[in-house]
Amino acid sequence: MTPQQAYEALLQRAKEIAYLNSVQAILGWDQEVNMPAKGAAWRAEMQAYLAGQVHRKITDPALGDLLAQVEASDLVADPLSDVAVNVREWRRDYEMATRLPTEFVERFAQATSLGQQVWGEARAKGDFSLFAPHLAQITQLARQKAEYLGYEDQPYDALLDQFEPGETTENVQRLFSELRQALIPFLHAILDSPVQPDPTIVEDRDYPIERQRILAELAAAALGLDPKASRLDVSTHPFSTNFGPGDQRITTRYHSRNFNDAFFSVLHETGHALYDQNLPQEHYGTPRGEAVSLGIHESQSRTWENLVGRSRAFWQYFFPLVRQFFPTTLADVDLDTFYFAVNAVKPGFIRVDADEVTYNLHIMLRFDIERAIINEGLPVEDIPATWNALFKEYVGLDVPDDRQGVLQDIHWSSGAIGYFPTYALGNLYGAQFFAQAQSDLPGLQDAFARGEFAPLLDWLRTHIHQHGRRYRAHELVEVVTGKPLSHEPFMAYLRAKYGPLYQLP
Repeated sequence: MTPQQAYEALLQRAKEIAYLNSVQAILGWDQEVNMPAKGAAWRAEMQAYLAGQVHRKITDPALGDLLAQVEASDLVADPLSDVAVNVREWRRDYEMATRLPTEFVERFAQATSLGQQVWGEARAKGDFSLFAPHLAQITQLARQKAEYLGYEDQPYDALLDQFEPGETTENVQRLFSELRQALIPFLHAILDSPVQPDPTIVEDRDYPIERQRILAELAAAALGLDPKASRLDVSTHPFSTNFGPGDQRITTRYHSRNFNDAFFSVLHETGHALYDQNLPQEHYGTPRGEAVSLGIHESQSRTWENLVGRSRAFWQYFFPLVRQFFPTTLADVDLDTFYFAVNAVKPGFIRVDADEVTYNLHIMLRFDIERAIINEGLPVEDIPATWNALFKEYVGLDVPDDRQGVLQDIHWSSGAIGYFPTYALGNLYGAQFFAQAQSDLPGLQDAFARGEFAPLLDWLRTHIHQHGRRYRAHELVEVVTGKPLSHEPFMAYLRAKYGPLYQLP
């Protein structure tokens, strides 16, 4: 077999794995959107079986032999070529997967599939004790996973690297510490300002759900999401998933007296879907057609949700349409009042409802708890009390119940420990990319005010989406902006926006 034939065999194997991953994604989406509660046990067995099949394919020794043959050839002479990128990333995936026994992968999949179902019940009832035994099993498996994968410094590094390749706990701690030192005084200045918005405009008025749904679909389409290649449905926790080329799924949740919850979660999940939709589809199933990392993925969702969707220029275009949808509800509200309301800074309990200023504090809390669980063996029964104490320290509020505290997120039930830091990293990446986009596209805000969002999407497609996994996240930000990741562009954005809103000195 020639190196080219070996590479073609690798492409075929990648396609087969992509088929199975798509089936898993469909089952996962259906579990959150449609599946009846009594289907949980059988669904867990299905997911465990498929996870095992994928793992066997990924760890097949023949795949390692094929990789070695291509790696020794001239096909990878250019390290940034499609072949070289695919082979490099396949090698990384292969090395990591072969460290995990198939039996462990199946057990992990089954535990998390059941865990997600029980988490939903526990969250609805606000009863952590229902979920605690499942979380104990999942965290034990996560520690075991870290040991299988290996690490140089601390066990949490192995889990973080699953979601943000090349990132380390030490570097995240440094970034978060620098951000927190700048963020806390700024937050206090906002809260102490005598100028405050009226958040009840968007949080406690009548917004009929069916009209919210139609408006959200219009907004997603305006940003560039193809309505013929996507769906919007309802789930307990909003999410986005990619079934394959031409099939992006997003979900949200609606409240008839809250505009922000559904609308901005749809913009957020649309940002994820736009990234998936605009990756090079001809490379789907290979690293060249996959996202760089979850931090970069989050940079896209937070860009469209906040940097675009909460900008005054966006509402110059969109507010007249919103008033048409809710004429009675917003009869006494003008553009500036509404814009201030959707940008209200108000510490709260729920991460997905958090404003731009306080959001990262929620992530820092979870980061601290996850490190304590994995590195220090924090017992599951102590997690709620630890959560509540840290929340008081970081956000300044007393958590009233577990539903608004430790049970609010789905991530731990799905085994995604190491995932949370990528949300705050996404905010930092997004702000740094957006600052560069505005420098490259001087009329960007004027375009938003006209309802023209294609220039930004084209810029993102050119500078970020089209690369797939060509670069690591820390490399990509330097390629695009010429600088390493920093908290400073994010803080500059916050000061430029919220300083005038709250009339800060």
